[in-house]
Amino acid sequence: MKHFRQDPRDGNFVQNPYDFYEEVRGEPLFFWEDYGLVCSVDHAAVNAMLRDRRFGREAPEGFEPERPEHLKPFYDVEEHSILEREPPTHTRLRSLLVRAFTNKRIAALEPEIDALARELVAGFEGDTIDLLPAFCEKIPIIVISRLLGVPEDMADQLLAWSHDMVAMYQVRRDRAVEDAAVKATLEFTAFIRAFIEARRDDPRDDLITSLIAARDEGAKLSTDELVTTCILLLNAGHEATVHGFANGIKTILKSGAAPASYFTTPERTLATVDETLRFDPPLHMFTRYAMEDIEAFGHSFKTGDTVGLLLAGANRDPAKFAHADRFDVDRGGTGHLPSGPVCISASVRHWRNWKCALPFRSFSSGFRT
Repeated sequence: MKHFRQDPRDGNFVQNPYDFYEEVRGEPLFFWEDYGLVCSVDHAAVNAMLRDRRFGREAPEGFEPERPEHLKPFYDVEEHSILEREPPTHTRLRSLLVRAFTNKRIAALEPEIDALARELVAGFEGDTIDLLPAFCEKIPIIVISRLLGVPEDMADQLLAWSHDMVAMYQVRRDRAVEDAAVKATLEFTAFIRAFIEARRDDPRDDLITSLIAARDEGAKLSTDELVTTCILLLNAGHEATVHGFANGIKTILKSGAAPASYFTTPERTLATVDETLRFDPPLHMFTRYAMEDIEAFGHSFKTGDTVGLLLAGANRDPAKFAHADRFDVDRGGTGHLPSGPVCISASVRHWRNWKCALPFRSFSSGFRT
């Protein structure tokens, strides 16, 4: 297995990680020395390991990573996240979320997102707009707040807590970042717990009320899981969508084609969203634990070993995609490995007529287990 060095904090790499992905391509696995991880940008290998139940999100018993005491509040919340759990816990939490996300509730989102996007665009002033704070950040946090039933005037505070917590999964993490994440976790948790109690006495037609009902009807959703799920929907649902917007807008504006040409029909709009997520996704690396001793792709994984799956690199694998480094919304069913936003289409069409300060780079060099 070949070894490579690349500082993930290097500015040139952050702006364009794809040259490095091409450099390491050629074998299913390589060793990224800066992370100390066996990694892959090979589409077949990444896809296989994501589907192989012998690789999991949770560390096998006895191989849990050591966590310092000062981070206990943060990981106490993370412990109940659906993103961190394997079946049967993952299956149980997912089934409860599916029940709460009713067709009626989801269908109601599109006109609301459309109206919000138009409202934000109408408020733009001047010849140049930085769309990241003016548009990309505002859409997701407001929509998710409405979905949960959290007051919209809390949006800025929710955004601040989200940024501080998610920074734990970025390479800039240091003690100051950790302390800010713990502080945000404690404050966020206290707010959500109080809000849940208030909703019990004053139920509404919102997601939190639905999740409370699932908890109170004995559907095996603990209060801690309820709190973490609400935080997760705000954090994970917000962060990836923000950077998915930014990367997508940049890609479309740099394509040379008229932006409006990407949104002529609902079908073409969805194809555009799909291709932006393949071409430059907001999240690049996900990790998995070897749940047992495994021989895979020429490497012997021992129980508890970690592998870094670089979905963004896999999604530009020329063995899977013709002209993989070309943005092409007409390539049809791409089979790319999704890692980012799933609810963009209603507002994406409002990207098309606005200048923005370029370049954007919303690449996340952090990773999530």
